[in-house]
Amino acid sequence: MAKTPLIPHSLLGAPGQLRISPGVLSGQHVFLTGMTGSAADGSMPSDPEQQFRNAFAKIAEVLKEASLGLDAVVEMTTYHVEMRDHFDLFDRVRLEVLTAPYPAWTAVEVAGLRREGALVEIRAIAHLSD
Repeated sequence: MAKTPLIPHSLLGAPGQLRISPGVLSGQHVFLTGMTGSAADGSMPSDPEQQFRNAFAKIAEVLKEASLGLDAVVEMTTYHVEMRDHFDLFDRVRLEVLTAPYPAWTAVEVAGLRREGALVEIRAIAHLSD
């Protein structure tokens, strides 16, 4: 099965350094690399809400490369540092950016993430429209 990397112009820096694809189109699905809430310049905002919004915005950018929107997400796994401190805020942002029918979702609390200061990493799978 063919696989096509999806690399938005705004995300060219880090994926090249890490040798990853922000997203891969394979068959009828797009598989997204976990996205943290870093800003476009690579800095990590101290504001949790801004991190959450940035992470979803990066997911939307990758999906746009496949002519999809966030409504194409069918499964999502989120990894949270100190989840109980910010889960309600994350959930509020999630409900603002995702619409029904909502994707399947697993939230996991972790001790830390690769990016210093990151509070969340969001991994998702999207489905191409029929």
